[in-house]
Amino acid sequence: MAETDPMTVNERRKYIHKIWGRYRDSTKQEKSLLLDEAVKVTGMHRKSIVHILNGRLTRKPRARNRGKRYGPIVADAVRKIAKSLDYACAERLKPNLVWMAELLQSHGELRLDDNLKEKLTTISVSTIKRMVRNSEHRLEKISFRRAASKPNSQLKAKIPIKRIPWDTCVPGHFEIDTVHHCGDSTQGIYIYTLQLLDVASGWSEIVPVYGNSFAAMKDGFDFLLARLPFPVLEFHPDNSAEFINKLLLRHWRELVPDLDITRSKPYRKNDNRFVEENNNSLIRAYVGPSRFDSTPQLETLRELEELLGLYHNCFLPCMRLQEKSISADGRLRRTFAPAQPPLDRLLASDLSDKTRLLELDDFRKAVNPLLLREKIDRSIEKLLALPCLGQLEKVDFYKTKLNVKEPSVTLSFELMKAFR
Repeated sequence: MAETDPMTVNERRKYIHKIWGRYRDSTKQEKSLLLDEAVKVTGMHRKSIVHILNGRLTRKPRARNRGKRYGPIVADAVRKIAKSLDYACAERLKPNLVWMAELLQSHGELRLDDNLKEKLTTISVSTIKRMVRNSEHRLEKISFRRAASKPNSQLKAKIPIKRIPWDTCVPGHFEIDTVHHCGDSTQGIYIYTLQLLDVASGWSEIVPVYGNSFAAMKDGFDFLLARLPFPVLEFHPDNSAEFINKLLLRHWRELVPDLDITRSKPYRKNDNRFVEENNNSLIRAYVGPSRFDSTPQLETLRELEELLGLYHNCFLPCMRLQEKSISADGRLRRTFAPAQPPLDRLLASDLSDKTRLLELDDFRKAVNPLLLREKIDRSIEKLLALPCLGQLEKVDFYKTKLNVKEPSVTLSFELMKAFR
């Protein structure tokens, strides 16, 4: 519990018990001062404190305990839904219980009747925490198992420095970063994961590329932009040389003529705070800090990250800050919007063309999230079992190029066959 949290009932009772002896032996004026101090410390009403000091100090036990409202059927359903969403926190699970139960029922994983549906609608966050906590889910959570060149200052001076505001509501403003799969050493050529993250919706596009040369970056951006289901308005990378160079900047302008390009302050990771957080929760948490530098590892990582992109964008609910305010006591209050998958946020946005998003929504209904999760787990095991060859194998870059196609939806419909 944080030091700034309000006192619990038991803590207030302990404090009153400590001052009881002093209060009993004090004069009327001293009692008044003690009561003033107790009101400030506990936040209780003055008369309530006097009533406790003059009466019973210990809490009166409950005469009749309240019975359980949710039985084992509801608990089993909540645990199954939690497992299908890789044991997301209770705050993210609650607003997504009903539609996920309906999806699992369509795949034969769950029986949903009107009574169960009503209880999944009314269940509280605290009850969900108790149900999931007893299942030792930390042992089953996938992400808990696995654990520069000279800068061109003249070129950087032409790119404005800014931060994408946290309350951006229009999709299309992307933070960009790379994850280095180099292990303990950055020597030699190894695999990078290129990530684009939309600040407004949380939509993430990821793809592994071999090295960080212009050819590899160009190939990665061509692939990601070809399957992106909504237009790009802004690119916001850090100051890395793989992004801030004349060739790639020119290529970005060719891909999106009216693109807005900005950058973060040097050595300020908080300027790219959303994508930096996703580097861990979406990539590092699953594949760990191992070194990947061979062709089999690259091919397997591409298969895995396509599955992770589908899982993250279509199923995993994300929290998004909705409002910041200052309370009467000067504390910063944060209000979060109900947790939703990025796809649902995009469908609820003001985008003019949602054709590909609607096709992807239909595609999601045909995907069994439990089978998708199992396939992710098997892909991780396959990837970590592959040997790291390092400098012993010369990887032909041209054999590792991505096959950029014009997709009918964001993700290939060929994936559908594996999850029915």
